[in-house]
Amino acid sequence: MFTGPRHAASFAVRTSTATSLFIANSKVNIHRDPDAMSTAYAVNEIVLCYHGPLLYEAKVMKAAYWDETTTKTGVLGEHYFIHYKGWKQTWDEWVPSSRVLKFNETNRAHQKSLNEQVKQSTAQKEGSTSHHKHSASTSSNVASSSKDSGAASGAQRRKDGGATGGLGGSTSRKRGRDEMMDSDAASSKMKKPEMKLDVPDVLKVVLVDDWEAVTKNNQLVPLPRSPTVEDILAEFKEHCASSDSKLPSKETVLPTLISGLQLYFERSLGNNLLYRFERGQYAEARRQNITGQHVVIGEEKTMGEVYGAEHLLRMLVNLPAMIAQTSLDPESVAILREYIVELMNFMVANKTRFFLQEYENAPSHYVAQMRS
Repeated sequence: MFTGPRHAASFAVRTSTATSLFIANSKVNIHRDPDAMSTAYAVNEIVLCYHGPLLYEAKVMKAAYWDETTTKTGVLGEHYFIHYKGWKQTWDEWVPSSRVLKFNETNRAHQKSLNEQVKQSTAQKEGSTSHHKHSASTSSNVASSSKDSGAASGAQRRKDGGATGGLGGSTSRKRGRDEMMDSDAASSKMKKPEMKLDVPDVLKVVLVDDWEAVTKNNQLVPLPRSPTVEDILAEFKEHCASSDSKLPSKETVLPTLISGLQLYFERSLGNNLLYRFERGQYAEARRQNITGQHVVIGEEKTMGEVYGAEHLLRMLVNLPAMIAQTSLDPESVAILREYIVELMNFMVANKTRFFLQEYENAPSHYVAQMRS
């Protein structure tokens, strides 16, 4: 791995660009008058709805326009309560209009195309594994078959009075090699950056306890937290700068990494890091610190100044999926991984101080609202 100043500067630029791309993909709906709104999809209309990378047939059960006072997720604009065809009602959910498409031939074709892409991707992974397992036996069989077919075809050519060499065979082999090279080049271009993280066992326990507290026990992380996400990242920056760790190019990479993590947290919190039960609390936190009428302009707080280690850890374990949507090269991903591993180890070392010992019980009216 190159860790010199030139590569570190290049990494900083690419990270900044990738962060910008990630932010650009987080769209916020424009404010409109709810009374003047006519929704794009009617109640009981059959539609196609994104769930992950695929489209599913669904039915619109309710339609609403969410503003700052009514949003359940912090996201504004048209929303639809969706029931997925063939799925249990427990999967019913409110989704923004950006996830819904008209049920027509064009979008059905797009649905089929997405399904095929996923199948091909799965087949390629399975084929790659199978290829490595059986390459030795396959090579042996091919060699044996080549000898037998070569002898037979040579005899046939001599019988027909033809030459032992053949232009057609040479051209066919060349075409096959060219096609394989084109296929490899295309696969290389389509390959997404991959970052594998080994989460420490201590943090895995934290994640399980966190999930159980929120989804099973109707509990919440009390806000604001202390230390906050901003506090933890600031401490980590000081830790890296003063420690003897052999992290590459600290002076160049570290500031970019910290600012990138802060921005990732702000953009991913409302979309990816919350359990459904927490969305009401998130909407209220935004009203109190960013969008509410009583918030003084210039004194707003970011969500990184409100939330703490519990939600930062959720983001870290989701980073590989986020990185897969960027254009980072393998060397930059490897450098990023080193820092994230160091950050998780830093959180383990400060587990008692960073993470909650007890979650708070949600009020009964809040539970009723979130479960309705």
